[in-house]
Amino acid sequence: MYNPFPFHDPKPVNKPELSKKAIESIVAGGTPNVAKKFVAALADKARKEGVIVAFDGYTSAKWDLMISLMSRECDLLGLELEAVDCNAATLKDGKEIDAIIDPMLIWDTKIDPTLLYGKVYHGGYEGLVDQAKAEAFKAALPAKKAPGKIVAVYGYGCLIKEFRGLYDVKCFFDLTPMNTMLRIRAGEYANLGKKHTGIINRTIRRCYYCDFENAVQLRKALFAEGAIDWYFLDNDRAKLQMMPFSTFSEICAQLVKYPFRAKPCYLEGVWGGTYMKKLRNLPQEMRNAAWVFDFIPMEVSVLIEAGSEKLDINYCSFVHKEGEKLMGARCVAKYKGYFPIRFNWDDSYHSTGNMSIQCHSGGSYNTEHYNEFGRQDESYYVVVTGHEAKTFIGFRDDADIPAFFKEIEAADTEHKPCDYMKYVSYEESKPGLQVMLPAGTIHSSGRNQVILEIGSLTIGSYTYKMYDYLRLDFDGKQRPIHTRLGEINVRQDRRTSVIHDPDSPEYIVQKPRLDAKGEGWEEYILGENPQMYISLRRLEFETRCEQDTKNEKFHVLTLVDGEKVRVRSIDHPERHYDMDFMDIVCVPADMGRYVIENLGKEPIRVHKTCLRDGFENDPA
Repeated sequence: MYNPFPFHDPKPVNKPELSKKAIESIVAGGTPNVAKKFVAALADKARKEGVIVAFDGYTSAKWDLMISLMSRECDLLGLELEAVDCNAATLKDGKEIDAIIDPMLIWDTKIDPTLLYGKVYHGGYEGLVDQAKAEAFKAALPAKKAPGKIVAVYGYGCLIKEFRGLYDVKCFFDLTPMNTMLRIRAGEYANLGKKHTGIINRTIRRCYYCDFENAVQLRKALFAEGAIDWYFLDNDRAKLQMMPFSTFSEICAQLVKYPFRAKPCYLEGVWGGTYMKKLRNLPQEMRNAAWVFDFIPMEVSVLIEAGSEKLDINYCSFVHKEGEKLMGARCVAKYKGYFPIRFNWDDSYHSTGNMSIQCHSGGSYNTEHYNEFGRQDESYYVVVTGHEAKTFIGFRDDADIPAFFKEIEAADTEHKPCDYMKYVSYEESKPGLQVMLPAGTIHSSGRNQVILEIGSLTIGSYTYKMYDYLRLDFDGKQRPIHTRLGEINVRQDRRTSVIHDPDSPEYIVQKPRLDAKGEGWEEYILGENPQMYISLRRLEFETRCEQDTKNEKFHVLTLVDGEKVRVRSIDHPERHYDMDFMDIVCVPADMGRYVIENLGKEPIRVHKTCLRDGFENDPA
């Protein structure tokens, strides 16, 4: 649920070695050319016996232009085209679907003033199918097939297992999360069962709790079973890209052999700063770049060079294809195929104020109330600071927490300011500070810094703003806060002395400790706690540093000090990625031994994140 700025960062291009056959099999050159080549590929079979083709896709995929252009090509070849709307033919009506989904969403604004939350629907497209209509569809469709004819069936869920055997050719239209969200916000998508788009935030919420989940789970199953013939990239409806599914499989199989970087999304925010905007030459019309989603699995894509084409592939699609080589078998088993860590930048440098005082909910709460997979943990690593920068974490030892609750409630209902400094503890920020934020920890990034935020598997965003300084949003409205959910989930026992105590289970502001060293390099543990399954580390060296995934765990590297480094495989030196300052790169678990080489003159500091030892036993 976010509002990405419509900027496509051209820099993070990955260049895996691809076969000539794979590159030549990619069809581009505009949607008219794709439609022409696609119809040509079907023409012989269509003339002899007819063809039934299915077009399914990720949420907001569009088939209308493709089908219209196919009709034109069929006319030129003397073929007939019939289009069949699978959703109209098989789904329950809108009121019936509303009756299934709406009760799973929170409608009480006292609990959820922004109406953000609900329970994830796990019934799949199958649970939204009208079985009587489905039986009629299955009986009628084969009769439409005839020599000289192409039948194009389209719609979300048309490739569910019940219908899959009806088709001769199966196609999936994929697109990036950013492009999906831009389409939704532009009014180009209506929720399943709806004829028209609705209030944007409600459409997005229903997408998250129903539509996205259905699409992700079906795509995952189709990929696992190899049940697709053609894979389409639908990021630009006028410039479709098409390839055999075998080509898509090769691209993913090659990419997972390399260190790679995801394509970020950039978001404005009322507390946003200016540092990342300048560093990455973002558009001048951006007000700021409060959040940079550099590597949040559900929000990013991977940009891949394939001959003369750039392919922008949904990151989760890549994860579906190469999960074990990317993450390791134990990780895939533990986290059900999800990539379990997320990374983003929070930029309040030279901003108007702090991030909101907030907390997040834990695993049992998320499972019970949201049907989610686990808890929302976070951590902050400070990279850039200005004057008087602070990182807020935990309550002060002398904090009167009931009084704090009263003050934030008065702020919410009576618009009275809260003296939050009386209650919330803070660290004086300086580059290199690492704090851990297990679920329930009250926290905030203060103004005038840039932090690397690293969190647990977060599919939704369960952020409960407890105090937001009576601040107005960009639309001039008071920013709502979640006092009730915050009070339920905040950990009152995490106070200044406890979070600094090495003997406490709540030790979350830790001092770096040396864990390993080699020729010219040292590795420090910055943060490990049994309540979190991630290990936060820093590599320090002048020229080079050797590392090893041992084919078990992926590593995520962030260049936090220094100009430029190269991350390359030791066994296959041609497989490498060059990182600039504040780039984030993933080293797949299957890579094994690799080296980080300094390409500049300054000493290097690389933040390294991996799953901590024993993560398999984590209760989350």
